[in-house]
Amino acid sequence: MLELTNKVSAADLSGNPPNIVGTLSLPFEVRQKSRFRAHLIDDTEVGVVIERGTVLRGGDYLSTSDQHYVLVEAAPETVSRVTHKDAVALARAAYHLGNRHVPLQVGDLWLCYLHDHVLDDMCRQLGMAVSRESAPFEPEAGAYGGGSSAGHGHHHD
Repeated sequence: MLELTNKVSAADLSGNPPNIVGTLSLPFEVRQKSRFRAHLIDDTEVGVVIERGTVLRGGDYLSTSDQHYVLVEAAPETVSRVTHKDAVALARAAYHLGNRHVPLQVGDLWLCYLHDHVLDDMCRQLGMAVSRESAPFEPEAGAYGGGSSAGHGHHHD
């Protein structure tokens, strides 16, 4: 099993890392864990042990102790895409989703979250157009940079 122990950004490698040994395609849920086992696209088993609190993004690399690199890819997931032509209305939807501590990807007049029919219904009630699609999910890191909404210590209704 290949042991991966360091997250390295493409910028740190000048966009041209040597010794690439594979690609690891992961959903967001796994990319926010610091310890896990997975398989590269070619089915090679890997063990990942990185600094706690690290969130892997598509385009990052993981390295071995002998400077071999694995490219991290954000796997396509079932997501809900929320759109509205009015930025204020969309901001209102983002506020309500944020009030529920939903990891949220923000784009130009669209929002995206992991598919949830209850949240879809709420957004429709707010006047949003909601569609379901398969796409890589890269949510905002959050105000404190942690990237995860888990364990925030309280609940909102």
